[in-house]
Amino acid sequence: MIRLLFLFIFLSSTVAAKNIAIDPDNLFPLVKLETSKGVIIVELDRIRAPLTVDNFLMYVVKGEYNNTIFHRVVADFIVQGGGYDENFNAKKVDGDIANESGNGLKNIIGTIAMAKENRPHTANRQFFFNTADNKSLDPGRRWGYTVFGAIVEGQEVVDSMNLVKTEYNDGMGWDDVPIEPITLIKATLLPAE
Repeated sequence: MIRLLFLFIFLSSTVAAKNIAIDPDNLFPLVKLETSKGVIIVELDRIRAPLTVDNFLMYVVKGEYNNTIFHRVVADFIVQGGGYDENFNAKKVDGDIANESGNGLKNIIGTIAMAKENRPHTANRQFFFNTADNKSLDPGRRWGYTVFGAIVEGQEVVDSMNLVKTEYNDGMGWDDVPIEPITLIKATLLPAE
């Protein structure tokens, strides 16, 4: 009985610590992204994309986005990152999340959304900034890409990322890789105001 009580207390404190870390009572948390091009601050929308916001914040508070790169830049479309280090090593994935693309938020310029594979519920850690109004990424007759926030400071930083020269990367077999790496140095959940 005492072991069971101890286990319950331990699990409860672990869940509570996790919740404190991602600030669950803040409906619109702010995250500061320090990049090699400058600082971006995004406001996340926990009301419309609660699973996506909590997933993103878990990676933020665990430092999992620190020292990653923006590995894909398609001019006037998207700037994508969060999944690879500077040597193109894939970062650890905690698991896929449910697609929340039907939340009413649109893939318009200045928003942040989750990257996914062709299947709907395959988003995990990679995200992108929309650098144009990308109606084709919104849900319709098929699942879309979940928008979960918007840039509130640093749009000019994302605009400068949008303009970098890219090339085909032989090692990865990818198009649209920045020739000069763009690094996400540190991601920080800002304290609620």
